[in-house]
Amino acid sequence: MTSETGDNLSRLYANRFDGNADYRRAVWNVLVPDFFSRFISRDAAVLDLGCGYGEFINAVEARARFAIDMNPSAREKLAAGIQFLLQDCAEPWAGIAENSLDVVFTSNFLEHLPDKAALVKALRQARRCLKPGGRFIALGPNLKYLGGRYWDFWDHQIPLTEMSLAEVLRSEGFTVDVARARFLPYTMAAGPRYPLFLLKIYLHLPLLWRLFGRQFLIVAHK
Repeated sequence: MTSETGDNLSRLYANRFDGNADYRRAVWNVLVPDFFSRFISRDAAVLDLGCGYGEFINAVEARARFAIDMNPSAREKLAAGIQFLLQDCAEPWAGIAENSLDVVFTSNFLEHLPDKAALVKALRQARRCLKPGGRFIALGPNLKYLGGRYWDFWDHQIPLTEMSLAEVLRSEGFTVDVARARFLPYTMAAGPRYPLFLLKIYLHLPLLWRLFGRQFLIVAHK
């Protein structure tokens, strides 16, 4: 990774997220305890793949927490005790031993990888580092429900649906447990700021997911 790449990512993240950072943090402080915590024990070792500003991993209660991103500014956003890996996720994950992680989580990141070959390499690193039975959890925009809106973000590179991601996970040796086509609405980066109590209600009413969901949810295991 070059310093220019890191600088470009820092500028892109700042332009996209800084104005909404407090609300995004508050949203993840609902999403993690009210939904994603069911997949993560407090004794787990958890890695946030493409951590962004760390909203997910900061909210997780776990024995060990790791975060990967190519934006050097991400380090400043992480809570104390989180080990940060500033690197390309398609390369071997530095300092993460084989069969050492309980959960690899990623949100709105895989579509930003430069090509499908990079995505496969990242999945192979996830599988290498996960313990047998360890979970891979992915959340991301579902192309089939977005059409041209999928490309509203400059750095979206790979078109994905829940079925295409599930297929490549299976081809890389994962077992797919959950492949929901619709889960959360499309974006929190520039969308309206809904009251958080409505988010709590939404998470407990899957019927609403089918009406408003534009992001897929995948849960797989090694």
